[in-house]
Amino acid sequence: MITEKKYYTESQEKMARYAKAIAHPARVYILDFLADNIDKCCYSGDMAEDIPIARSTLSEHLKELKKSGLIQGEINPPYIKYCINKVNWDEAREMFEGFFRK
Repeated sequence: MITEKKYYTESQEKMARYAKAIAHPARVYILDFLADNIDKCCYSGDMAEDIPIARSTLSEHLKELKKSGLIQGEINPPYIKYCINKVNWDEAREMFEGFFRK
């Protein structure tokens, strides 16, 4: 069995995943929206009224943010509520603050 050499640490890979998630202005907008409502979750339908993009596009951005772990969703058909994943949000903040302090 051949094992592939790993060049990046888990921390570097995780930071890159967070960076990729915030690499689009619509996703930054969504995170701002959710962070402003950090004590409650928001329905995607409510966000669709506030964000000037198509619902299908919003859905794709929410999917990417959820995949990164920065947000979490709760499905109550036909509605989906999203909120900041506070644990990963804090971790991402610490990682980026540490990175930019170097």
